[in-house]
Amino acid sequence: MLRTIDLRGHALSPSDLLAVVPRAEAAFDKALGTAATLVADVASHGEDALRSQAARFDGAEGHAIRVPQAHLDEALAGLDPAVRVALEEAIGRVRRASAAQVPAPAVTELEPGARVTQRWQPVRRVGVYVPGGKAVYPSSVVMNVVPAQVAGVAQIALASPPQRDHRGRVHPVILAAARLLGVQEVYAMGGAGAIGAFAHGVASLGLDPVDVVTGPGNNFVAAAKRVVAGTVGTDAEAGATEILIVADDSADPVLVAADLVSQAEHDEQAAAVLVTASEALAVAVGVEVARRAGATRHADRVAVSLAGPQSAIVLVDDLATATAFSNAYAPEHLELHLADARPEDFVHAGAVFVGADSPVSLGDYLAGSNHVLPTGGQARYSSGLSAATFLRPQQVIEYDRAALDRVREAIVTLADAEQLPAHGEAVEARFAVREGLETADA
Repeated sequence: MLRTIDLRGHALSPSDLLAVVPRAEAAFDKALGTAATLVADVASHGEDALRSQAARFDGAEGHAIRVPQAHLDEALAGLDPAVRVALEEAIGRVRRASAAQVPAPAVTELEPGARVTQRWQPVRRVGVYVPGGKAVYPSSVVMNVVPAQVAGVAQIALASPPQRDHRGRVHPVILAAARLLGVQEVYAMGGAGAIGAFAHGVASLGLDPVDVVTGPGNNFVAAAKRVVAGTVGTDAEAGATEILIVADDSADPVLVAADLVSQAEHDEQAAAVLVTASEALAVAVGVEVARRAGATRHADRVAVSLAGPQSAIVLVDDLATATAFSNAYAPEHLELHLADARPEDFVHAGAVFVGADSPVSLGDYLAGSNHVLPTGGQARYSSGLSAATFLRPQQVIEYDRAALDRVREAIVTLADAEQLPAHGEAVEARFAVREGLETADA
């Protein structure tokens, strides 16, 4: 079911490794063109475009796109008490971990009278996207909303696809999670169109444009974020999920296989990759994956994911090569099943799960970490969702006259060197005015 990529006996440069990492690039490239069309449609035609897309992709018609408060209240009242307890536990853990991500203001006194303050300002308004296609993700409500609240965002709007099985409403468990967190602005809209609606606004719905769009989704949602980037801020493109496991012969093949299958059940485009120098482990994991994949509830979906070009067992010569391969891949989720795990060596990953008792499923729900993470190799240069996603560093500069006088000559010198004399004149003007006033007073 899982193909094998045998890299043993090859000296591989970083560029060689990038060339062999298993990815389904064509799927994202195709999604990008479609997403651009859908976003443009919403920008031009607003609510009419959203309704057309809902009928086409979600099988929903005539529904309330802006969710009435009564639907939110009803959903929370009908929430399974055990699910509520689990959500409240997740909320508490994510809130505690997110609070640690808010930097404290810092004041730098360069000299007497010369101060630069670094402060962190929340964005005013965000739009969070919660998927609702092949599965239901109240956990994504928590992962998006809680860090925004911790950061101090004043306005949070939430979107999730309308559900045909619920008369065009957002899934009730997602509504209940939103209500539990106090989110009142919720929209039944999905996919790339929802991202476009957040970016451009929809006047007939009372939906104002947001400043930042966040949240996971399929490749179309991730591609839509790329389309609207620059119009609004976005988090990393959290597209189809990925797991990469680096394991040695100390690993339990049953646990490795279970974790690979757990991510494959998300979506047919999900990526499941094992990297190991142990051929015996690779064989055992392959057998166990086939057994589990056939017995799981979403066997058809899992089979497509595991057979796709994005999934594989990769055989390497040693742990050093496995580490280099992982850093080239830059996975969304990285698990280390190693006798001597050294997470500090794995510098490119959305989140790192160390040891047999730290599965990705833990991070999906109750670790306290955030499960909205970069995919498609973007962990090389971007990070998972956090309170920092909703914060902007801002510098406040305060100099008194004496402090400005001490750098006056240097400013004029640099301004003249750059052939921008008015810059220097703007500084000199302050002293000319003041010196003139002082002379007059005398």
